[in-house]
Amino acid sequence: MMKRLFLIIAICTGLSCNRNSPETGGKIITVSIAPYSYFIREIAGNDFNVNIMVPPGSNPHIYEPYPGQISRLRKSVAYISNGFLGFETTWLDRFYEMNKTMRKLSLGDKIDQIVSSDKHVGEHSEGADPHYWVSPACAQIMASEVKDLLCQLNPPERQKYQANCDSLVLKIKATGAKAKSLFAGFTGKSFMIYHPNLAYLARDYGLKEIAVEFEGKEPPPSRLKELIDIAASKNIKTIFVQREYDSKNAREIAREIGGHVAVIDPLSENWLKSTNDIIDALYNSLTESNN
Repeated sequence: MMKRLFLIIAICTGLSCNRNSPETGGKIITVSIAPYSYFIREIAGNDFNVNIMVPPGSNPHIYEPYPGQISRLRKSVAYISNGFLGFETTWLDRFYEMNKTMRKLSLGDKIDQIVSSDKHVGEHSEGADPHYWVSPACAQIMASEVKDLLCQLNPPERQKYQANCDSLVLKIKATGAKAKSLFAGFTGKSFMIYHPNLAYLARDYGLKEIAVEFEGKEPPPSRLKELIDIAASKNIKTIFVQREYDSKNAREIAREIGGHVAVIDPLSENWLKSTNDIIDALYNSLTESNN
């Protein structure tokens, strides 16, 4: 930890190191997590470079930034945050202090929040579930908020950003309509996931999410046994695991119920593909449970 802090301090005196793709000369927008970059690129095209603080494959609850990311943060014209991630609880005020002139957009401010039932110590701030971006309904709000920010940053391109946002919203609505159609016959049905990443998706389409994690940690043996019994009673055959998490406990449950583990990637930079893949996988798991 001290070594990482030393490196970050060194940035302030001129050290540079870049873990993201090279800049192309445009202004930089920093985002907390990779899915937010999708909305910027869909609406603004190549007008801005995007600096992703938590890259795909990293845990956004505990991640610590690297010097190159901090260097790009200091040059950013705006920061788009989630609002509820533990990573932000630790770092966001420091980020704002490093660059006092950049505009700030917290996408969580406009979301109908789900209060976390689990006590994920050090992971969620203010007790709100931070995984709203997986929901098409929330994504429509996010697209509008990002568009407004881009218009403020680059007013001459306002018409282009509005048109691109309208096109993006159509894609998001199509994804939501697909989910509504696929899940229409599964109201009240349950699915099981290691880290509770799909609560907003479950809420929007009448499903129930069962988390393997216990208070943000690996479940004790007693909880594992309870989960195995729950899965068996509900004929759950798929245990979902986010790509960034260890699947050991999920595999153990799957083995006991004669099921399997499905890896999902909600932190992908390609929001549209990732969300559609998750919806498809969830539908397949519910269909399997119904047989």
